[in-house]
Amino acid sequence: MDKNVIILHEAIFQIGEVISIQGREVQVLVDKQKNLAHLFYQGTLIKNVSVGGYIKIAKGYTFIIGKVDGEKIEEEKNYDLQYYAHEDKMRRVLYVKLLGYIENKKYYKGIKELPLLGNKCFLLDNDEFDQIHSFVNKDDTPIRIGTLLNEERMVVKIGVDRLFSSHIGIFGNTGSGKSYTLANLYKQMFSQFNGQQRFVENAKFLLFDFNGEYAHEHCITSQKKIYNLSTRGQAGVQSRMPLKDTDLLDVNLLSILANATEKTQQPFISRAISYYNKVRTSNNPEQYYHNILHGLLRRILTMQDGLKATLLLDYFEEILPRQDAFGNEYDYRSVLEWHSNAQTFIINTNMGRFYMNDPQNLQQIDTLLLSQNINALDLNGEFLNVIINFLYIQLIYDVLSNRAQNEHIAPAINKLKAIQKDFDKVFVIDNNQNFWAGMNFAIINLNEVNIAMRKLIPMLLSVKLYNEHKNLRNADALTHSLNIIIDEAHNILSYESQRESETWKDFRLETFEEIIKEGRKYGVFMTIASQRPSDISPTIISQLHNYFIHRLINNRDIEMVEKAISFLDKLSIDTLPILPTGACILSGSITELPVIVQIDKIDEVHKPHSDNIQLISNWKDA
Repeated sequence: MDKNVIILHEAIFQIGEVISIQGREVQVLVDKQKNLAHLFYQGTLIKNVSVGGYIKIAKGYTFIIGKVDGEKIEEEKNYDLQYYAHEDKMRRVLYVKLLGYIENKKYYKGIKELPLLGNKCFLLDNDEFDQIHSFVNKDDTPIRIGTLLNEERMVVKIGVDRLFSSHIGIFGNTGSGKSYTLANLYKQMFSQFNGQQRFVENAKFLLFDFNGEYAHEHCITSQKKIYNLSTRGQAGVQSRMPLKDTDLLDVNLLSILANATEKTQQPFISRAISYYNKVRTSNNPEQYYHNILHGLLRRILTMQDGLKATLLLDYFEEILPRQDAFGNEYDYRSVLEWHSNAQTFIINTNMGRFYMNDPQNLQQIDTLLLSQNINALDLNGEFLNVIINFLYIQLIYDVLSNRAQNEHIAPAINKLKAIQKDFDKVFVIDNNQNFWAGMNFAIINLNEVNIAMRKLIPMLLSVKLYNEHKNLRNADALTHSLNIIIDEAHNILSYESQRESETWKDFRLETFEEIIKEGRKYGVFMTIASQRPSDISPTIISQLHNYFIHRLINNRDIEMVEKAISFLDKLSIDTLPILPTGACILSGSITELPVIVQIDKIDEVHKPHSDNIQLISNWKDA
């Protein structure tokens, strides 16, 4: 470049010099002739320095980059007004926070060295501006997400690898564009890789949709499996998710369903599963199953402890059918009587009264409806019902051997029974049906699911797929990835829920906290979107790597974001309540500095159904 051009370039772009340094905080005195809104250079208007803009400080051959956080006007003392105008005695001072430096035409985040007093300060030229807003590594695949809010000419692209191999947080009040941003990110990513066979094989995406916004045919991509779940209708009518029987035979997953305590109920469940496996792997499982129950019935009816025998008989009846083919309730104890003096059961029949403490009368047990209905039990029936039966069998054995107490174990079984009806409406046990159905993107529509199952389904599926994914890890390298996407994440990641016990809430949060803390080493990543980040566990918020923060108005939400996200500066925090719709602050490990991005529009057919209702057009007659 010609020397005169360089001198002219520096003269135009120089805006002042450093007059104060306090750590990362620097004050810059602006030259008096550089107080205009724009500068004119080579036929082009250049935006002058202002709050929110960037400057570079020349220290030898190093250019230190800073962001203007604020400015003030000072009045010079001892100023001779005889020769200068009154306004010339005012000094404009910028407050600048140092962010990084440019070296070898590449921008680096962090402070390598501090400037010196008197160092000259300059505006950034276009190349330098592009360098600090480049978020794509040379070996990464870029996707466009929007433009800088204050610089529409500057397209913002981010690298697929750097973004989606990280935990992502998308926050914003209702109507701020949060759902739109989530859909846009994944729409752009799928557009890049749809049709790639390795993409389908090695990458899986699971989206939990609480409001039914993404569960239409073309939202994000048409290449997906949608599960429209409902707990309102009859089981089998609506779409159900397939599980393998081995899924529920996992102690951890079954413990989730039963809300089981770690020290008492989980070991009990483990024993019941082992017993079930022992029966299933026998030569004649059905006969073995029936023989177990016949043996237990005989032991119960020959006991001398009336209270315990009655309790165990209650458990036994829970295993048997409750109604006949005509819907009539079975009365299993119509012929049974407890004799207090003899300390035994009596069977009353037309043939007489038979005392069970007499071994010659034991054959009368086979005439009871209790015994006859054992043979009607099917080991291949509804899977969860069979598992519940084995839990009762194990409980009977444990009580008989004084290994367990009813009040410690029964709540876990009752929890399973309480959710069994709803469970059968949303899940089907099918070892031959694949959950992904040949796709690599599944949407779980929870819009018509009750609150209890809304909390259970995401946790159950996430744990199942997370555990399966860990087993796919190649010994030498990670080849498979799983992205778990949770929209309206405060529904299941809240630490202030009053609808559940503390034990259950802790278990739920610990489940997702483990995934977000340990998942990255297995190629498992989470994207969470929420309008109330203050309701979400701080542990989860703090583990996120990249953030897209839309308009937030609530002070608690803003404080949570400010505390949890070290990447944000004060100016960005102050901007949150006034961000326009569709604009967000992009910050995190993918960016070298916080930037305000206006998210691109996506085609109507691909956008989520999250628009606000148009009241006037719906209230006025045509």
